[in-house]
Amino acid sequence: MSLLSNKTVKSYCRTEYDKLQHVVLCEPKHMTIKSLINETQKHFKDEGLHIEKAMEQHQNLVETLRRHDVQVTLLPEMEEFPEQVFTRDIGFTLGQTTFVADMAHSPRIGEENVLKTWLEQNGISYYNLIGDMIEGGDVIINGHQLFIGLSDRTNQNAINHMQKILHEYEVITVPFLEKYLHLDCVFNIISEKEALIYSNAFSNKEKKILASHFELIEVNEEEQFTLGTNVLSIGNKKILSLPINREVNQQLRIRGYEVLEVDITEIIKSGGSFRCSTMPLVRDK
Repeated sequence: MSLLSNKTVKSYCRTEYDKLQHVVLCEPKHMTIKSLINETQKHFKDEGLHIEKAMEQHQNLVETLRRHDVQVTLLPEMEEFPEQVFTRDIGFTLGQTTFVADMAHSPRIGEENVLKTWLEQNGISYYNLIGDMIEGGDVIINGHQLFIGLSDRTNQNAINHMQKILHEYEVITVPFLEKYLHLDCVFNIISEKEALIYSNAFSNKEKKILASHFELIEVNEEEQFTLGTNVLSIGNKKILSLPINREVNQQLRIRGYEVLEVDITEIIKSGGSFRCSTMPLVRDK
């Protein structure tokens, strides 16, 4: 029976790949490159961003989700938050709890208040991780396992706190090269047994740990730069991916996935792709 048949369930996620029912996005209306917070932004700093094109691509993303019966909520976009399009970082849902991050770095401090206001207006309870440096791009769920990236945006104290309050989860710390910003830029779980990985971001120790849990599908250096790992599963083996990541898409199709190619290449100039731009509220088998 679908969780959505129970009207009291307003947030529920147990994996990265169950059927996506409700997701939170924000239009890139004020997206700009200001602080050069990742390698992608550094590459495109002189080229800049074309907001009209980014808005059109984002609308195509929203329409694609809605065509596949996903409810899309758009947060109000605020001029002071140029990275607000990347809603995954400001919150994440585990079980029936939505966690709201305490953004640690300018220019993103304050984005979480927009999400909290919307959650309160819609009667959705949340757990505010005040004082914990943790962002949703580093939090990847697989049933009772929680893989959390140790990064420039998520520290060990926050990971330890998550382990204390989430007794039912096995919390696995995953260090990686900090220049890649978030774990989901180099690793992403797409099924109970499969995950995408850019191996060069990890030590041999971490690769062995991840390989003990999943069949790892390698993403090459070129397609890591275009965020080949940062796909979005919407369930039933359907995955949103960039058309330019041809090798990733081929590998997914070989394994029986339906790849929904959506071009958001203007948005990825700011350093995030499909997973970064979507915060699932409800997934259901």
